[in-house]
Amino acid sequence: MGAGPAGVRAAAAASRPARSICRPGCAGWPAHFVAFDLVHRGDDLTGWPYARRRAALEALFAKRSLTTPWVLCPSTTDPALAREWLWWTAAGVEGLCFKRLEESYRGGARSWRKYKMRVTTEAVISAVTGSLAAPRTLLLGRYDRADRLRYVGRSTTLAGAVGRAVADHLAPSHGAHPWTGWTFSAGWGTQRTLDAVLVQPDVVMEVDVGPRQCRTVAASGPPAPHPRGRRRPGGAAVRRRRRPVMSQGRPVVGSMVGPATAAAVSCRRRSR
Repeated sequence: MGAGPAGVRAAAAASRPARSICRPGCAGWPAHFVAFDLVHRGDDLTGWPYARRRAALEALFAKRSLTTPWVLCPSTTDPALAREWLWWTAAGVEGLCFKRLEESYRGGARSWRKYKMRVTTEAVISAVTGSLAAPRTLLLGRYDRADRLRYVGRSTTLAGAVGRAVADHLAPSHGAHPWTGWTFSAGWGTQRTLDAVLVQPDVVMEVDVGPRQCRTVAASGPPAPHPRGRRRPGGAAVRRRRRPVMSQGRPVVGSMVGPATAAAVSCRRRSR
């Protein structure tokens, strides 16, 4: 940043949090360095096969007695153990990366394969931003055990064609809406609120998301429990009840929708 234009440096400085804010965060959420490959050790190791580079990386951790915040990324050739790791999405694991043991490191080449997990469940479209005819984002809810519609998250911005397709299923709110008088935060760390348009909460939408898209959401109503979604690698929506119902006792910690939702919207009428 130091060599960039003055405007860029000023913008970077302005976006930097004060030390009084950073220090408590660093103490509570320290950063970790996760090593998954070794390509230089004073000499060039890119020509070595991955199995040899991995052995050298493990030897380096052992020799230096490296511990937290230095972390050796887990690696295995056991398919059963790899399948078990796929359920670590609650800890922020996106999925698995596959590498050939005999392959050298090729910078800039896409020779590795990735398998990512996604969460699939259902939620009720209860409000939108934009207009009813062309919604930009969808505000989603789920019912708790007391039959109260809780706010659980907001979609990413919908493409124009997707928004119009969803609009065909929506109707203006009539009668008493559960969210009347509510305000919704536009994002984490901001006081800006969304200009939301309430809709009749009759349409159930299939939603899915990868762990990387999860983010905290907030509304002015009571704390929203976490949705009852199973984690699994894609597939059909998880339908346990006639309408989406939430378990009680845990605050929502992530939004339920991500880019893939906007690409493949699936809606149906909610059974009463």
